[in-house]
Amino acid sequence: MDSSRKFDLEQRLIKFAVRMLEVSELLPNSKAGSHISGQLVRCGTSPAFNYGEAQAAESHKDFIHKIGIVLKELRETGICLKIIINKPLVTNPELINNDLGECNELIAIFTKSVKTAKSTINQKG
Repeated sequence: MDSSRKFDLEQRLIKFAVRMLEVSELLPNSKAGSHISGQLVRCGTSPAFNYGEAQAAESHKDFIHKIGIVLKELRETGICLKIIINKPLVTNPELINNDLGECNELIAIFTKSVKTAKSTINQKG
């Protein structure tokens, strides 16, 4: 991955994390709102942090493992967003659809990244 694409993906994950913090602040101060808010803060910011760790991976296997964590956290974030939309926990749940779309795009990008990295390992033997 060239450095400009890496930077773009890093920036995209940072913007996503900031947006998840903003969404968490939109949630009501109720038992459900507080629970989902806390979960969203953790899983919605984690992909950016773990992507940073992946950039310093010690091996191809370590890279795959760390990107796998990014994927798990993105999938968890997607479920949080679906709960927010379906409950609904915000006054205008349609606004969250864009966030869910971005989450799904990021999942697709990192799924492809893991497949590519695994095929590289398999080719090396």
